[in-house]
This record gives sequence, structure tokens and C-alpha cells, in this order.
Amino acid sequence: MLLFPQFILHAQKTVTVHGEYTYVVPGDESLDKAKVTALERAKISILADTFGTVVGATSTIAVATENGSSDISQFTLGESSVKGEWIETIGEPEYHIQYSDTGLVINVKVRGKAREIVSAGVDVRARILRNGTDDRFEAADFKDGDDLYLSFSSPVSGYLGVYLFDGTENVYCLLPYRNQNESIFRTEAGRRYLFFSSDDTQGAVNPDVVDEYVMTCSGRTELNRIYVIFSPREFYKADDRHSGDAALPRTLSFEDFSRWLSSCRSRDDRMCVEIRDITVSKK
Repeated sequence: MLLFPQFILHAQKTVTVHGEYTYVVPGDESLDKAKVTALERAKISILADTFGTVVGATSTIAVATENGSSDISQFTLGESSVKGEWIETIGEPEYHIQYSDTGLVINVKVRGKAREIVSAGVDVRARILRNGTDDRFEAADFKDGDDLYLSFSSPVSGYLGVYLFDGTENVYCLLPYRNQNESIFRTEAGRRYLFFSSDDTQGAVNPDVVDEYVMTCSGRTELNRIYVIFSPREFYKADDRHSGDAALPRTLSFEDFSRWLSSCRSRDDRMCVEIRDITVSKK
């Protein structure tokens, strides 16, 4: 009776981790996107070195371990092949960028908090859709003026929040919608939801409260990161504010958002955070 709760507390303990990764950038990848790739690879490598890898797991990430060091031969933003998850980044990552005979090379050093994965997570399905509401319109590259939709389903009922980080200092709450009274969006098991379309709510919400989004780009190319946050346990959205612009969602700083998300994940080992990076460029 005494050992069981002690085991649970130990399994959920977060640890401070750090490391670095060197990324040789392909010729067709922009610097901003390459920095994102390098950072995510660094996180996965650190998790693999700290917690190990899942034996027999099927994943697009290939992690090879030799002499206590891990190397990644393929990459995806998912972290399903390692037995740990990144909870919070401490401070700012340090980038060292140089050119070599092989092209652009980025070395990144990062420090953060992580924990071991001790149980199977919820197999949620989140797809970012461009200019169409069927899943076949899933995309990561947008043009200025493209419509944004999100499809979502989960095998268990739970609670859902969706946020967009614009790559600078702002994080926008896309779900719950601005005019919803609920502090989080409740979902039913086995149901496909389509968000950001007032024409196809499927009875999940009043069409009058739906916010619809068109992606815009002020520069040549911009990076955005979408966080799809789900848990079978109830949680509450971050303390965001109306921006003063009626066309924009509620907003908060990236620092406040990171602090909120870290707190949520530290308290809830069943919380699932799906991250989708998208680019928006001029037509």
C-alpha cells in the first residue's frame, strides 16, 4: 500500500537535461526552418541519451546508440521513439552557425526539463488542413491568403486546447473560440471534429461562435507553430487576453504560455501535446 504511490511519484519526476546537436542543413532549407529542425533534433537526441529508446517501436525517427551517445538518421517532430518527453526549455537555446564545404552547419545547445514516459499515451489524430476540410488537404506549407482548418479525433473523451505561436513573442488561443464561455473544449471519444469552419461544425458547437482563420504573411516566409493540447483529465486554458484587434484571437506572451504549459504537463502525465510547424509564404 505504501510502495504504489511512491512509484507513481517517482515515475512522474522531471529532471533537468542539457546537450547539443550539430545539423548539416540541406541546400533547399531556409535558415529559420533549419534552426527549428536543429533544435527539435537536439531535444530528441537528449531524450534518447537520458531515457533510452523504445525497443521495437515503429517510428519515422531512427535513433542509433553507440558508446552512450545517440545519433538520429531521420527526423520528425514526433518523439514517439524515445522513452522521454520534453517538458520545458530553460533559457534560450544557443546557436552557432557556420559555413563549411558541405554547406550551412548549425550547432545548437539547449537545456530543459524532461521526464520519462512510463505509460502509453493517447493516440490522438490532429491534422492541419489547407483550403479544404477533408483530411486529404493536410499540409505544412501555406501561402498568404490560404484558409486554415484543423481536424481532430481521439479514442477517449477529454479536453482540448489549440494555440498558435507566431515565431516572435505572441501566442494566440485558437480553441476554445473567442466567444465560447467554456474555459476548455470538451471532446467525445471516437468523434471527428473539424475546427475553424462555421459551415461544417457537425453540431459540436454553435456556428455563430466559430472563428475562421486565413493565414497571412508580412515577410517572404514566416514560421508558425501550432500546439494541439489534449488530456482525458480536465484542465483550463492559459490566462490570455483580448488583443484589442477584433480580427485576432486572444493572446499571451510566449513566456507566459510556456510557463502555463510546463505547469500543466508537470501535473498531468496523460496530457498529450501535438506540435505542428507550418510555413506561410508570399504567393
